[in-house]
Amino acid sequence: MGTYIPPGWPAGVHPPGSEEFESTAVGWLLDVVPPDYRLHGVLRRYPIALATMARHHSKACVEGAREGYRTARTELAGVLPPHAIDTVLAAYRTEGARLAETARAVDLVERALRGEVFTPKMSSPPAAAGPAAAGPEDAGAMGAEPTAAERTAAGRTAAGHKAAGRKPTEQKPGAAKSAGKKAAAANGGGANGGGAERGRPRARRNSAGRGRNDLART
Repeated sequence: MGTYIPPGWPAGVHPPGSEEFESTAVGWLLDVVPPDYRLHGVLRRYPIALATMARHHSKACVEGAREGYRTARTELAGVLPPHAIDTVLAAYRTEGARLAETARAVDLVERALRGEVFTPKMSSPPAAAGPAAAGPEDAGAMGAEPTAAERTAAGRTAAGHKAAGRKPTEQKPGAAKSAGKKAAAANGGGANGGGAERGRPRARRNSAGRGRNDLART
C-alpha cells in the first residue's frame, strides 16, 4: 500500500517517508523563501529550520496581499485611473489565492518533516431520514419557523388554556349599589301604595259613623 498524500501537497515533493522526500522538500522550500536564504547552509543541513522560516514568510505574504487588497482603492485613487485600479485588484485576487495555497503546502511539508503521518479522513455516512436521525448537527434546524399546522395547533392550545383560566365576571360596586337602590324604591313604593289603599276604606267608615251620629243628635 502506497503512502497517503494529503490534499494540497506540493508538486515535485516526494511523499513523506520516501528516500527523496527530504531532499526534494528542501529544494521546494528554498524556492518559496527569498533567494538570499540559499546563502545560509544551516537551512540545508536542518530542513525543519528551513520549513519554519518558510512558514512565517508565506503567512506574511498572505497577510500583506490581504492588506494591500483592502487599501488599494484608497492608496491609488487619484494616481491611477479607475480601470487600472480594478486591474490591480484582480492581480491581488489571483496572487492572494496562489500565496494562500503555498502557505498551506508549506504547513503540510513542515508537519511531515516533524514526523507527522497523514491518514485519509473518514467521511461520515449520510444521516437516515426521519426524526430518529436528528442529532447535534440538526440543532440549527430546531430554530426554523413552525409550519402552518404547528401554528394552528399552538393557537388552539393557547386558546384552551386561556378559556380554562378565565375568571367569572365580577359586578362593579357602583352597579350593585344602583341595583339595591332600585329594589328598595320598588319595595317602598309597593308598601306605600298598600297603606294608602288600606287607609281609604277606613276613611269611608269614619265618614259613615259621623253621619249616623249626626242623625242621632237631630
